[in-house]
Amino acid sequence: MRAIISVSDKTGVVDFARGLSRLGYEIFSTGNTKKALTEAGVPVKSVSDITGFPEILDGRVKTLHPMVHGGILARRDLPHHMKELKEKKIEPIDLVAVNLYPFVQTVAKEGVTLEDALENIDIGGPTMIRAAAKNFPAVIVVVDPGDYAAVLDKLEKKNLTLEDRKRLAQKAFQHTAIYDTAIAQYLRQEDDLLPEELTIAMKKRYALRYGENPHQKAAFYAELSVARKQNTGITWAKQLGGKELSFNNILDADAAWGAVTDFAAPTVAIIKHTNPCGLASHPDIAEAYRRAFSGDEVAAYGGIVAANRPVTLAMAEAMRAVFYEIIVAPGYEPEALKLLQEKKKDLRILEAELPPGYGREECGYIDYRRVKGGFLVQNSDSLPENQVKMQVVTNRAPTAKEKEDLLFAWRAVKHIKSNAIVLVKDKMITGMGAGQPSRIVSAQIAGEKAGAKAKGSVLASDAMFPFPDVVEHAAKLGVTAIIQPGGSIRDQDSIDAANKYNIAMVFTGERHFRH
Repeated sequence: MRAIISVSDKTGVVDFARGLSRLGYEIFSTGNTKKALTEAGVPVKSVSDITGFPEILDGRVKTLHPMVHGGILARRDLPHHMKELKEKKIEPIDLVAVNLYPFVQTVAKEGVTLEDALENIDIGGPTMIRAAAKNFPAVIVVVDPGDYAAVLDKLEKKNLTLEDRKRLAQKAFQHTAIYDTAIAQYLRQEDDLLPEELTIAMKKRYALRYGENPHQKAAFYAELSVARKQNTGITWAKQLGGKELSFNNILDADAAWGAVTDFAAPTVAIIKHTNPCGLASHPDIAEAYRRAFSGDEVAAYGGIVAANRPVTLAMAEAMRAVFYEIIVAPGYEPEALKLLQEKKKDLRILEAELPPGYGREECGYIDYRRVKGGFLVQNSDSLPENQVKMQVVTNRAPTAKEKEDLLFAWRAVKHIKSNAIVLVKDKMITGMGAGQPSRIVSAQIAGEKAGAKAKGSVLASDAMFPFPDVVEHAAKLGVTAIIQPGGSIRDQDSIDAANKYNIAMVFTGERHFRH
C-alpha cells in the first residue's frame, strides 16, 4: 500500500504517518513535510521516487505527473485500468493526505504583494485531492488533521466503510471549493461587487441548541472572506458567561451589535426580535444605558443589550434589576464582569471586537438574504453620517438641537423593520413603530409607546410619506421636526401640513427599508 502525504498544516501529521507506516503503508512526501517526517524518524520517500522526475520551477511542479495521478485515478474494479497500470509500471496509490498552501493567511497579512499571493496558490495539492476524492471507493483522501485519529483507528480495525470514504471525499471537495472561493475573492476587482458567478465560503463555528423553534436543528457558520478582518462582530465573539446561544439569540445579538457600531458616539441598544426598543447615545455609557432602557421599559424585559464601549461597573449595576438574554460589548471592567457573572447566571455575556476602522470610516459588508432556491446579494446600507444630505423643504429649518436629534433618528430608523417610524429626543428613542403594513399605524404605535415623552421629539421615517397623515399625527404628538426620504408625488401635501403646524421637515433623498 502507498500513501502520499504533503501538508501545509502539519498538526498531527507525524503521528498519522507513523501509524500508517506501522500498518504497512509506504509513505511518499515532498518538501517540508518530508523533512518533518524524516526528522521524526518516520520512513519516508520522495515523490520524485514515484515520478522518476525531479521537482522543477521552484517546486511548482512536483506531483503533476501520470505516475502519481495514474496511481490515484485508476479504478481497481476495472481490469483494463489495472492492466494499463501494470503495462506502464505505475503502482496504485491508496491514500492521499493533503491540505493546501496557506493562501488566506498569506493575503490577510499587511503589505502582502500580488507575487506573494500568487506563489501561495496551490496547484498540485488541489489536483491530488480532487483526483483522490473522485476515486474515493479505492483511495482514502484526508484533508482535515482532525480526521487522522479516526482514520487510523478504522484502518487498524479494518472497518473503514464506503460511507466513511464518501464522507472524507465530501470534505475534500468542500476543502478545495473554499480554497478556490478565497482565491476568486482576492482576485476580484474592488468595483465588481456583483460578478456573474459567486460562491460563498463558510466554516462551522458551532452547533446551536436549536433553530428558530425548538423542533428545528441549527448551526452557526462564519463567512470566510479575504476581503476583511475575520475575528470581529458576533460571529467571532467570545462568550464569557451564561447559557449556550440559540438561533434567535445570534440574530438578535447581531442586530444589537449592528445598531451600536453604526454610531461613533458611546451608544447602547436594547433589542427585541431584531428591533431596537431602546437606543441612546451619551458620553457616559451607563447613562446611555439608562436612557435606552427608558425607551420602552416593558419591551426591554428579556431583550438583548449592546454597547459600543466597555461596560462599566455603573452600567452593570444599572442593569441588575432587569432580566436580559444577552449583553454584548467590546470589553468589560473587571468589577462589572464579576457582578454580571455572579448576579446573572443565565445571562449570555459576549465580548466582540469592533469592526476594523470603527469610528474613523464606514464599516460596510456584503449582505446575503436567503430565498428558496437562491440568494439576494447587496452591499450593506452603510452611509457615513457626514454624507447624509438634509434638504430643508419647509418654511422653518430645524434648530441645531433638532438637527442633532434628526441625524440620530435617521441612523436609528434604518435598524428598525419597515414600515419604520422612530421618535427621538436628546439622542434617545422615545418611541418606535415597526413592521406594520401601514406607515400611519407605525406612527400611532410609536406615539403610544412614547406617551408624554413624544412632545418635543423629532420623527424619522424610513421611507417617504404617500399621504400627509403621518405629519398630521406627528403634530398631535407634539413632534417638532421630521426627517424622511421624500420622493412621493404627493410630497407637497406633507410639506403643507408641516408648515401648518410649524414643523421643520427635511428630505434625505435616500430611504432605509429593512425587510
